[in-house]
Amino acid sequence: MKRNLLLFLLLPLFFGCDLQKPESIVSFPKLISDGMVLQRDMPLKIWGKGIPNEKIRVSLAGAVGSSQVLPDSTWVVQLPPLPAGGPYDLVVNIQTIKDVYLGDVWLAGGQSNMEWPLKAGVIGAEAEFANPDFPTIRFFKVPNDYSAEEKTNVSGGQWKVANAENLPDFSAVAWFFAKQNHLEKGVPVGVIESNWGGTPAEGWTEAKVLAEIEGRSYTQEAKEVIENAEKWKADLAENEKRREMRDLLMGKPDSMMAGEVSSINYNDANWKSIQLPEANPLEHIAWVRKRFNLSSTEEVTLTLPDVHQMAFLYVNGIQIHYKDWGSPMPEVKIPGEILKQGQNVLTIRAVNAWNNKPEIGGKGMMFLTQNGKKINLEGTWTYSNDQIEPQLPEVQFHNWRPGFMFNAMIAPLTNYAIKGVIWYQGESNAGRAAEYRELFGAMITNWRARWGNGDYPFLFVQLANFMERKELQPESGWAFLREAQTQTLELPAAGMATIIDIGEAEDIHPRNKKDVGERLWLQAKKVAFGEEILASGPVFKEAKQVGNELVLSFSEVGEGLKLNSGVEVKGFIIEDAKGKFTTAKGVISGLDQVRLTIPNGFIPVGIRYAWSDNPEVNLVNELNLPTVPFRTGL
Repeated sequence: MKRNLLLFLLLPLFFGCDLQKPESIVSFPKLISDGMVLQRDMPLKIWGKGIPNEKIRVSLAGAVGSSQVLPDSTWVVQLPPLPAGGPYDLVVNIQTIKDVYLGDVWLAGGQSNMEWPLKAGVIGAEAEFANPDFPTIRFFKVPNDYSAEEKTNVSGGQWKVANAENLPDFSAVAWFFAKQNHLEKGVPVGVIESNWGGTPAEGWTEAKVLAEIEGRSYTQEAKEVIENAEKWKADLAENEKRREMRDLLMGKPDSMMAGEVSSINYNDANWKSIQLPEANPLEHIAWVRKRFNLSSTEEVTLTLPDVHQMAFLYVNGIQIHYKDWGSPMPEVKIPGEILKQGQNVLTIRAVNAWNNKPEIGGKGMMFLTQNGKKINLEGTWTYSNDQIEPQLPEVQFHNWRPGFMFNAMIAPLTNYAIKGVIWYQGESNAGRAAEYRELFGAMITNWRARWGNGDYPFLFVQLANFMERKELQPESGWAFLREAQTQTLELPAAGMATIIDIGEAEDIHPRNKKDVGERLWLQAKKVAFGEEILASGPVFKEAKQVGNELVLSFSEVGEGLKLNSGVEVKGFIIEDAKGKFTTAKGVISGLDQVRLTIPNGFIPVGIRYAWSDNPEVNLVNELNLPTVPFRTGL
């Protein structure tokens, strides 16, 4: 009896201890932080580090999960799917992550066209800046980083809400996509930006995956990366020290030194001469000077749009502008009070972290304007590459190596549930189109396997039209790369936005990012949300020869094919058995048909459409979406 009474008295004590809220301190990866957006309607992982064997209790929006810290100090708690909503507090033991929303989360990956921010001369950006406040759209920018081994956390970043302060720095493509997701689905949207200009797909793919693909341009290097991991760690550490020194040197110059070097009285007699814009011997931290004369000091504007990448500009020792990477160079009004009647001097300090070769000026685009008259700045300038500031240390672009960006910028994200990926890349692989289909598919499959959420939607942008326009260019590397991208649609839950109509001949970074983002969103509606909509431009279906004509039919036409300019279909070329190509005139001959006229004496064996770096095309569907480039035999 006494024994039972004692047990009865101890039971509340026992259960009370067991139900006590765990109080051990934990740490979180940078993604799990105030302001984050978590994926709705999907199991969620919350993870971090703590004291081994301590208990972990997580609560969010009424859902509760628990776990225990493993001997290696890591812990993971899984929560059940939760509907869209917020703001909530995410409570882990005695710590709280605030302002948490549930909605749709997308990873925005690729190279510079995905990285390109709204502030960098994007068409329509001013309209976005006029209405910037979307408190439930948040972006997380993963800093550029690379590693010879997988990391468990990104090197920096924080969730930033869409407002006047943050919006200009958001990826333009991702912004226009996310905004449509938010407006049409009525849910919060989170975007994780993990992108890096100029990077090839193999840098974003796990090295062990690449090493298993024999006979490719990256195979041997992928194997070497795996077999010599310790060597690479040491090499990267040394390279990182050089990068830090380079970035320190490249920063803002000493103001007294800059004022002296850019002053009108500075003696640059021992500097070399350069003819701008014809020559470009500039490197390291380049200082260039140009003297000019004025009859008055009023209303003087500098026009110098071509400056790559970063530059400080001075007139008579006074800084008049700083151009950052990715920002366009505006026309700069020079304050009259710093100018002099007679001789003046324009001085530029230019650096280029991309290839260590800054560039200044373009033909016909280097001048001052005063009272409607131009003062030409082309011709002889003086320059110094190393007399004013030391040469920059050599920094290797190891981030391009197989798996290095995956290790630092993708692997740390794979616990974070996402709706899918939007991707804009391929320019850096354009010379290796033959292996891109396999490589790109391997990357997508690799990512999906590492997330462990099945075949999540992977939506990508086909390369835009770019470079000189040529009517016949059957060996176009960009055309073959576009074909490889189209072939990737054979993977499940893949979608492609075609932008063969909105590129720019002289700029690899088209400023029309709105159409790109919104075309990706059309793909998302169909692929990710299962809507039965028209989301693509016309897609070639079949071709047959009828007399002296080729009759082509297309799917994805909606209410019918049409032209967005002219009266004849442009962009078709045909091939004969000897490999000779010629253009073919075409007309729309039905809802989904185009008829091409075969030139007399020409026996076609193949057809290509939009098959050049920068083709002229005009065949669209009811949504004005362009026909997807293709080639086919007969």
